[in-house]
Amino acid sequence: MKYIDDPQGQPVAGRPLGPRESFNFRCHGGLACFNRCCHNLNLFLYPYDVLRLKGCLGISSDQFIERFVDVVLRPGHHFPEVLLRMTDADQAPCPFLTDRGCRVYADRPHTCRLFPVEQGARYEAATGRTEPVYFFRPPDFCLGPGEPRALTMETYLDEQAAEAYYPLTLAWAEVRRLFQNDPWGAEGPQGPKAKMAFMAAYNLDRFREFLFGSTFLKRYRVAPALVQKIRRDEAALLAFAFDWIRLFVFGMATARIRPKK
Repeated sequence: MKYIDDPQGQPVAGRPLGPRESFNFRCHGGLACFNRCCHNLNLFLYPYDVLRLKGCLGISSDQFIERFVDVVLRPGHHFPEVLLRMTDADQAPCPFLTDRGCRVYADRPHTCRLFPVEQGARYEAATGRTEPVYFFRPPDFCLGPGEPRALTMETYLDEQAAEAYYPLTLAWAEVRRLFQNDPWGAEGPQGPKAKMAFMAAYNLDRFREFLFGSTFLKRYRVAPALVQKIRRDEAALLAFAFDWIRLFVFGMATARIRPKK
């Protein structure tokens, strides 16, 4: 997800789409380009993507990060990006692509889910709100836009079950925006504070161990009902992790996590 007004980023190309503006698209196995979009990708994963994928595969966060991702810190950036690692086979296919299609299709990443639409985020400074924006951007090889099926973003989001991804993906975009400025000081982006923040965002199993295996709940007030919810609900745990990053890294007060006096 890109910020339209991010001075460090690039504008999102493609045709802007309003909620009810129509576009033509259909993907199916009869197209000559089928699965071509699943090769040689720079596919950025958001924290909720990792949550869903590691659950689908039945592995831990540690195992998923070790086996399937590259963690990259680009020059001028202050928080690393997580990219899905392509395989070494011819044309560098996605590791989840099989002869029968995507083996994690029900839990495929947000970016795959919206293809060939790209989602950005527009931050309104006056209101402090972040809103999603969409751009129709099929690659040149894609034949799907030539199919006679009209869609709107509203119907496409529903069809792709993308609404489940929206709250936590947008919430992460809001946290990520805070890292436009360097919060690390002399410690730098490789220091222990930065590693803790990365753990909270992308290694949910380790973050759970930190919450429930340390003195955290003795040092902070968290409502008992919320404690029970984050014990059993990983999406709730991830939302809590975002609050913790705001507090831990940026000192931003949150009603859900309060230091005990």
